[in-house]
Amino acid sequence: MLNSGWVREARVAVPTRVTCCVVGCGPAGAVLGLLLARAGVDVLVLEKHADFLRDFRGDTLHASTLQVLDELGLAEDVLALPHSAAAAVGVSIGDSDFRLADFRRLRGKYRYIAFMPQWDLLDFLTKEASRLPTFRLRMQAEAVGVVQEGGRVVGVTVRSPDSAEETVQAELTVAADGRGSAVRRSAGLRPVSFGAPMDVLWFRLSKRDSDPGQTFGRLGPNRLLVLIDRGDYWQVGLVIPNGAYGEVQRRGMDAFRAELARLAPFLADRVGEVRSWDDVRMLDVQVDRLPRWWRPGLLCIGDAAHAMSPIAGVGINLAVQDAVAAANLLAGPLRAGGTIGTLPLARVQRRRTLPTVLTQRVQRAIQDGFLSALLAEQDGRAEVRPPRLLRVLQRVPALQAIPAWFVGRGVRPEHLRPAATGQPGDWRPAAASR
Repeated sequence: MLNSGWVREARVAVPTRVTCCVVGCGPAGAVLGLLLARAGVDVLVLEKHADFLRDFRGDTLHASTLQVLDELGLAEDVLALPHSAAAAVGVSIGDSDFRLADFRRLRGKYRYIAFMPQWDLLDFLTKEASRLPTFRLRMQAEAVGVVQEGGRVVGVTVRSPDSAEETVQAELTVAADGRGSAVRRSAGLRPVSFGAPMDVLWFRLSKRDSDPGQTFGRLGPNRLLVLIDRGDYWQVGLVIPNGAYGEVQRRGMDAFRAELARLAPFLADRVGEVRSWDDVRMLDVQVDRLPRWWRPGLLCIGDAAHAMSPIAGVGINLAVQDAVAAANLLAGPLRAGGTIGTLPLARVQRRRTLPTVLTQRVQRAIQDGFLSALLAEQDGRAEVRPPRLLRVLQRVPALQAIPAWFVGRGVRPEHLRPAATGQPGDWRPAAASR
């Protein structure tokens, strides 16, 4: 049995054998670690960074994710953390506003999406998990490759800043280490890439009480500006053509600031807060998917299995749904002990393939049918004509329920099964124990 506690110090020895080793403590890894530990499975989560404080990560909590947290008894505590909520999202084109999705038209308890810094969510989830005797988190522990015996993955090799490489043996290794997954690569799994026409430049600008309410985005010639309300600042994303960042830099910072001011005039008096390119982070957008998410002894979930476009911000939610499906299908076999077969791993992929494929198809349709044309040269035009879809949604507000369902609920949202909710009498959620 593993010792409880949230272990941050790299000098602490990694356990040499666990039932399940989860590589990567993003949303997928943190949720899976918590669920498996609640089910009584010895689980070690490895995170290569020293903390979770990395800006501009996906951090929208949609209704499906809030429902999972509610089923865990944790939604109330999570929503007590600093966040903003949006009952609807839309875009602005010039002086006109267009609503894209109205989450108030959803059924259920959560009819909005919440914007919360991902580090706050991960801190909360891992601290909750650390209360369980079968959970352990190891920070500054980078999994650099899998260990194989007889064609089966039996663990990972771990590198820490102040120690030699160590080996963690596990009945099951779960790769939740993102789109650049070292575990996936080491295991010989290669995703199929579908390409993307854009990159996103992320940065911060201060927010003032006089600023307009959140509209999610502003469209202009050759550009889309994304705005996320962080309370005292705006998280801003400038969508540019794929590979165009070098050209943007060559035009200079003054031209960059002027473009921001044209797209969002209310921000014109503070674009100087972007002092240099050091204040800008580029997201190289990828859309890909593994043909097979598993090998004997190994399962990939989240971005390690399918990198999503940032369109609609659904990546974090699909990752959480993957984790719930994996816990539902694997907690029982892992708790029973012995070698876990490939059938449960294949079932996880089958369960999550439909929502992944359909979501990516919608994202690619938006990319190819709208964003590609928007990001192309506009022949000197100073204005952008509202797309037909926006005009239809504006004329028939009831249709706004469709994108609200796709974004807020998604295809095949997961719910916790008894096998993944813990053993009666072993543990109570924090909300019930205070």
